[in-house]
Amino acid sequence: MSAIQAKFWAKSLVLSSVVAGAMMMSGCAKKEAETVTLNIGFQKYGLLPIIKERGILETALKQQGVNVKWVEFPAGPQLLEGLNVGSVSLGEAGEAPPIFAQAANSNLVYVANQPQAPKAEALIVQKDSAIQNIQDLKGKRVVLNKGSNVHYLLLKLLEANNLKLDDIQVVYLPPSDARAAFEKGAVDAWVIWDPFFAAAEQQIGARVIATGENLVSNHQFYLADRKFAEQHPNVLKAVINELNTTTQWVSQHQDEAAKLLEKPTGLSSGIIKSSISRMGFGVQPISNEVVQEQQYVADAFYNQKLIPNKINIQSAILAK
Repeated sequence: MSAIQAKFWAKSLVLSSVVAGAMMMSGCAKKEAETVTLNIGFQKYGLLPIIKERGILETALKQQGVNVKWVEFPAGPQLLEGLNVGSVSLGEAGEAPPIFAQAANSNLVYVANQPQAPKAEALIVQKDSAIQNIQDLKGKRVVLNKGSNVHYLLLKLLEANNLKLDDIQVVYLPPSDARAAFEKGAVDAWVIWDPFFAAAEQQIGARVIATGENLVSNHQFYLADRKFAEQHPNVLKAVINELNTTTQWVSQHQDEAAKLLEKPTGLSSGIIKSSISRMGFGVQPISNEVVQEQQYVADAFYNQKLIPNKINIQSAILAK
């Protein structure tokens, strides 16, 4: 081989190595982008299971190279524990669970919320109960899920009627056990949210004494792991947009949405439709007003010694 040929082949080898290296780097970059995964925590009822059933979020995030995985939880507290330990990056919960999670030093952030839905929770009694108003609850047994959104509703109902917790006998049970106690007559009233509320109305004829109207906001919140939220703002923006679009679809297709939730909830579409009709439609980033309303709930729980320390909701809001 001549010196000129050797020089030519040497340059060719260098060029080939550079091209191969560039291709490998490009392939790795593409692979890395495709491995971004959004693990979403959801419950049987709500907006997220509807989105899951429709499969629309996967399509919306595919353009960003984001994979979507769904993880089911029985309730908000367990979901937020999953968020805290890193098994999910985003999830949905009512007013109370994020307050308890923040009080336990969870690294969550609020990213969006649905509008108020005060009619979606209520204090109910059996259809033949002698209880006609909140004043009639004096000395009666009232069952609810401790530290839940309806715990705050009970506090506000009593306050509005010049009563205190000491004026009633509070029984703390999760929804399934509370329903059993309620039906047996072991308790006199039940403070509960949808779809359990709608199920009690339609299945056993429960009577409403008061809803949260004019007393509480009852927001649904979308929360994320702080690190994920800071590293992937465009992903969260796409999720919020899809949530908002879906609530608009649900508001106009309530029968179809109810059908989608029949299987996961095990409830009839009629019960689900009643629950959906009381839902807040539209999902938006957290406003200052919503932060303040959530702070009221947190302060109420602290005053009742339900959380060990006073928390600042604003500290769980991402800087804009």
